[in-house]
Amino acid sequence: ENVSLLFKLYCLTVMTLVAATYTVALRYTRTVETELYFSTTAVCITEVIKLFLSVGILAKETGSLARLITSLKENVFGSPTELLKLSVPSLVYALQNNMAFVALSNLDAAVYQVTYQLKIPCTALCTLQWFSVFMLCGGVTLVQWKPAQATKVQVEQNPWLGFGAIAVAVLCSGFAGVYFEKVLKSSDTSLWVRNIQMYLSGIVVTLFGVYMSDGAQVLEKGFFYGYTHYVWFVIFLASVGGLYTSVVVKYTDNIMKGFSAAAAIVLSTVASVILFGLQITITFSLGALLVCVSIYLYGLPRQDTTKIQPSETKSSKERLATV
Repeated sequence: ENVSLLFKLYCLTVMTLVAATYTVALRYTRTVETELYFSTTAVCITEVIKLFLSVGILAKETGSLARLITSLKENVFGSPTELLKLSVPSLVYALQNNMAFVALSNLDAAVYQVTYQLKIPCTALCTLQWFSVFMLCGGVTLVQWKPAQATKVQVEQNPWLGFGAIAVAVLCSGFAGVYFEKVLKSSDTSLWVRNIQMYLSGIVVTLFGVYMSDGAQVLEKGFFYGYTHYVWFVIFLASVGGLYTSVVVKYTDNIMKGFSAAAAIVLSTVASVILFGLQITITFSLGALLVCVSIYLYGLPRQDTTKIQPSETKSSKERLATV
């Protein structure tokens, strides 16, 4: 369905603020809190909240409880094939979200935001926009060459572990983003039905992740060990951000999404300077600038040179007629 430009701008504004605030808040909870919470449980709770929010929005969309139940029976519980189809991105997104916690435990929020834009090459493997991709990789290399230091962070960090986590996250983001977008735009099924299908699988996957990664400690200390109001704020942002990501994927284009990503980089950098004492270097500034420019170039529409323009066809016919 057609949506207004104002609605698209609203979604992207919220998405930008959520993305910037989420990285900074998550970084804060992983570096300032004395008793660290289990990140796997936070990812699991996020999936549960997104599921309930999606059900609530679908209830409003259907208009009545009877229609909601019918929709859930037909499209969710009565469609195991569709559930299985959406379990693929839910698994990949679960891994991506867990890697975000690992990365932000070892890298500053601004460095994370810039480096995370490597997800663009992962979604551009089958396109011809290589100039912007090379520019982006160059920018990320500059940022990592002499990483900006946060003077107010005292916890032990492993930048290489953080960068490795981002590498896994961007691979997951590239694949899951393309897969989920294709599923959304290949049928008329409601966006919120698709979300419910994905989040049901996501809850199962993330619970398994809790058991495998922190099972013994969770049993000993409790599922909500180390949770503070800041942690709940991060979970809230992750839940809202997940829903808005679906809306942005369905209704906006690459240029608008690119502008949102660039704005989030700027906001995260400013917040990191204020909260964590991030010292901006020349290489970081140049790298971040290259990344922002490459995001814009990547979002530009490509001209299809394989098709003959109508004017060219007409002139060719006139020349043949003359001959």
